[in-house]
Amino acid sequence: MTFYSDTIAAIATAMSDSGIGIIRISGEEAISIANKIFRSVNPDKKLINVKSHTVHYGYIYDGDKFLDEVMVIVMKSPRSYTTEDTVEINCHGGVLMVNRILEAVLKYGARLAEPGEFTKRAFLNGRIDLSKAEAVIDIIHSKNEFALQAGTAQLKGSVSNAVKSMRERVLYEIAFIESALDDPEHISLDGFHERISATVKELISEISKLIDSADNGKMLKEGINTVILGKPNAGKSSLMNILVGEEKAIVTNIAGTTRDILEENIKLHGIGLNIIDTAGIRETEDLVEKIGVERALKCAEKADLVIYVVDSSVPLDDSDLAIMDFMKTKKSIVLLNKTDLTTIVTEEYLKEILLDNVGEAAEVLPIIKTSTKENIGIDVFENKIKEMFFNGEISFNDEVYITNLRHKEALMDAKKSLIMVQRSIEDDMPEDFLSIDLMSAYASLGMIIGEEVGEDLVNEIFSKFCMGK
Repeated sequence: MTFYSDTIAAIATAMSDSGIGIIRISGEEAISIANKIFRSVNPDKKLINVKSHTVHYGYIYDGDKFLDEVMVIVMKSPRSYTTEDTVEINCHGGVLMVNRILEAVLKYGARLAEPGEFTKRAFLNGRIDLSKAEAVIDIIHSKNEFALQAGTAQLKGSVSNAVKSMRERVLYEIAFIESALDDPEHISLDGFHERISATVKELISEISKLIDSADNGKMLKEGINTVILGKPNAGKSSLMNILVGEEKAIVTNIAGTTRDILEENIKLHGIGLNIIDTAGIRETEDLVEKIGVERALKCAEKADLVIYVVDSSVPLDDSDLAIMDFMKTKKSIVLLNKTDLTTIVTEEYLKEILLDNVGEAAEVLPIIKTSTKENIGIDVFENKIKEMFFNGEISFNDEVYITNLRHKEALMDAKKSLIMVQRSIEDDMPEDFLSIDLMSAYASLGMIIGEEVGEDLVNEIFSKFCMGK
């Protein structure tokens, strides 16, 4: 792994007009470079002589040219984000100003930082492990409250602590085997298979729980892919407008108004929904509408959640049955809509039809009476989504959520290796066979926290960061 000793700099705030802009400098020469362009209101004060974690008021000059009035924060190694000497220049916001100061910093000896290089240095210098580093970018890119909470929990060590605990137990067993094989006279393996079998079983259970959390973790991070299905004029677009909070979809009493998919990202009680309003499902000779129906069905195939909007004022037909096919394998909610009108499709009748077409899944399928026109039942519907996916709430105090595909794959590899250990125990294989698969599990878990990764993977991960982080 390549370690850097040169000094880097970058703009750490958004490139837009703002009240404050921050230029971050990190490395061996960070303080001396800042000292060359900073003039304190106290002529005798030099940044190279100040204490760590202090703030200083003054001005930035490029030679004799005045640039801006600033506040400068000095953080000396190792008590900084990167563990290196770090200086942050707080200037007036605005693209032109922060760029002018950054140019001065580069002119006097710093190098422009690569994307994510500050966090990369924090990882390489041992301040954070790789899972915590990845949590940083998750926090930056959070699109909903739960994604933010998942990121902060991982930054505090929810994932890395769980992984380190498992690795310690695996390493203990590896060390015990090696010690017993090297010194059989003093270290006995009597009863070892029974003891390690219990340990491996426990580890597999813990890893399986983390793997199972990955689907919810993915939805926490990226949002629940939700598609609204129903016949034309059932109230799908009206539902979309209520959820979005504005008139995004055209609503008329003419069947077939929506002919293409309409996508929106919304927040519902802190949950992200990637919601798609689709063309009404029905047989049609209209070519454009027919394409819209085909797209709607393709969206349903990829959805995490299907919202089936039923027009209770008209009879069910073959189009409804086509929609029900998707509900056999998808998490679904049925909205019995237009309850403000004369009811033809009752809740009891709908349950019977669903049971015939969806099977056992229909027994727990939520049916909610709504009126998108009168905004009736929408609050019940919103709470049901939260309940279906997260049992009503998400607690980050005890629960660990896997939100990173790389972490999930590493956990799956570790689980496979531990299952091989189990089989070897059942087949009464020699202990050195157990050690091989235990080492493989140990290495797979190490991939998550960055102890078993190559430089190319590290570079790829940090290339996704913004420039000043």
